[in-house]
Amino acid sequence: MTSPASPPAGVPARGRHRDRQALIGLSLAVAIAGSWLALHLYAMFGFTIDARSWPLVPVIAAVQCWLSVGMFIVAHDAMHGSLAPGRQRLNAAIGGALLMVYAGFGWRRMRDAHFAHHRSPGSASDPDFDHHNPAHFGRWYGTFLRRYFGWRSGAYVATVVTLYWLAFGVPVANIVLLYGLPAILSSVQLFYFGTFRPHRHNAASDAFADRHNARSESFGPLLSLATCFHFGYHHEHHLSPDTPWWALPRRRAARDRGTGHGVAA
Repeated sequence: MTSPASPPAGVPARGRHRDRQALIGLSLAVAIAGSWLALHLYAMFGFTIDARSWPLVPVIAAVQCWLSVGMFIVAHDAMHGSLAPGRQRLNAAIGGALLMVYAGFGWRRMRDAHFAHHRSPGSASDPDFDHHNPAHFGRWYGTFLRRYFGWRSGAYVATVVTLYWLAFGVPVANIVLLYGLPAILSSVQLFYFGTFRPHRHNAASDAFADRHNARSESFGPLLSLATCFHFGYHHEHHLSPDTPWWALPRRRAARDRGTGHGVAA
């Protein structure tokens, strides 16, 4: 007789784990992308900016910025195949669509660059790293923008803005404050919490634990979610790239229990 804890016949435990991971990951992806799309459409076509509604503008922009970060993190999981394990085409389709909506990014180019980052993090060969300015936020961010926001992204954004403004009559204020500003701020948020802080060099915390040249934040799970969808648990991500974003707090907690202390931010 099969015990209640045993997997059903013909369904390996690993297969059940992958199916569960895919169900959670895809459900969260739908929630994040669906929320972003609903708020975006409302901000463009249903929200009027006037004297009474001005207090809501920064709130909508902040939420849209955070959801934009979430869409990129979901696409990042798709690059590693951890969004829907074992479903390569589905990962590519969802990841590619989210990257396109985010900033007109190309799937293969971004995926290849990210894998190059994992092969040699924090080195001159790392496309995410500015080895000339390893501790300077502004210069490194400028390098980051030049490497990733090319003509394709510019053409995509220009096309969207032109259509909204000229074809659909969306007010310029809505486009600038509730589409352009959240998009720009999300890139700053992703870079600061997901690249600069984990890989930066400075006098206070210059030592890295290993060849990954990455450190993790000491934030609790709620603040970690708010800042960058747990991507601040960056050393854990480098140690286990196939762990989805929503499972990083558990991996971080397990690592803390194993070492007896937190990871320095």
